Amino acid sequence: MSNSFVYKTNGTCSKLLEFVINDDNIIESLKVTGGCNGNLKGISSIIKGKNIDEVISAFRGITCGPRPTSCPDQIARALTEYKESK
Repeated sequence: MSNSFVYKTNGTCSKLLEFVINDDNIIESLKVTGGCNGNLKGISSIIKGKNIDEVISAFRGITCGPRPTSCPDQIARALTEYKESK
């Protein structure tokens, strides 16, 4: 079974992350609203089939220019929130 999870980003050009995650905590898909289209399509493709813990570990703390966060960091924060809500 799969679960949908929506996360409103903060501090990035992307505005909304829409995940589908299965019961084994494997990411089935990510749709991003806003942000750098090509880069986020690439990130979405790379994380498909990955365990959420692996993605959190890889993406947590990445910044974008002078910003204290980034789209990958927001993905990690979203997945952390998802994991804690289960």
